Amino acid sequence: MSVTVRVPAKVNVQLAVGAARPDGFHDLANVFLAVGLYDEVTVTPADELRVTCEGPDADQVPLDVTNLAARAAIALAERRGIDPAVHLHIAKDIPVAGGMAGGSADGAGALLACDALWGANASREELLDICAQLGSDVPFSLVGGAALGTGRGEKLRALEVGGTFHWVFAMAGRGLSTPAVFREFDRLGEGADIPAPVASEPLLDALAKGDPDALAAAVSNDLQPAALSLFPELADTLAAGRAAGALTALVSGSGPTTAFLARDAESAAAVAETLRSSGMCRAVRTASGPAPGATVVRAAGA
Repeated sequence: MSVTVRVPAKVNVQLAVGAARPDGFHDLANVFLAVGLYDEVTVTPADELRVTCEGPDADQVPLDVTNLAARAAIALAERRGIDPAVHLHIAKDIPVAGGMAGGSADGAGALLACDALWGANASREELLDICAQLGSDVPFSLVGGAALGTGRGEKLRALEVGGTFHWVFAMAGRGLSTPAVFREFDRLGEGADIPAPVASEPLLDALAKGDPDALAAAVSNDLQPAALSLFPELADTLAAGRAAGALTALVSGSGPTTAFLARDAESAAAVAETLRSSGMCRAVRTASGPAPGATVVRAAGA
């Protein structure tokens, strides 16, 4: 048999970053919103663990045990004392290396799919524990919706969302390394008194009310100056989206994808068309949120 899980991308509507910790991580106040761009991970029994991938930029996805989907299968198999002999096939639609947690999504999707395929019956708490070991964004990929992530982002508190938010995402012509962006954040902040990260109450209130204007006024990303320092051309893309009618624009996570909040679906389509014709970006997508987390969409018999 095989099991297919669909798992969403995310945008960070707030990313507050504290000073570097002794372990090299940073404390975060990370407000995640899942959006309707999805990868699908299909798991099928095989003679040995292997990974294949299709879709946009599939050639950039590692197909060895460094892939988070493979690591997720191995982590669950080790806990159950079984051989992780499965074929993991990833159908990509989330941008690769775009700051939208595509790799984390694949890890969460593979974990849920393997749990179903093997009848492992892992509890939600155990799945979230494995996710946290895999990476800071992986737990949110499992749960979806909207959540505040603290610690390094892995400790989640679900958030209320009172409406649908419409987004445009512009993919840049090259990638940005998340560790490099954090190193640049540290360099730019060297000698400064960096406050402890806290969630913005106006932003949480805007989410709860479903108010796009209030959300636009409250979004923030402490990594954006570092991303722009490493990739200055992103500033032109941000300005173009605002000029096209976006309520606000920001770098998504560590970048290089830029995110534009629109008032409604019609406005999002207009912003997207302007960005497509600008020649500034490799691809442009529209999506709305919140979206559900990792979900089994198919379970087929042998």
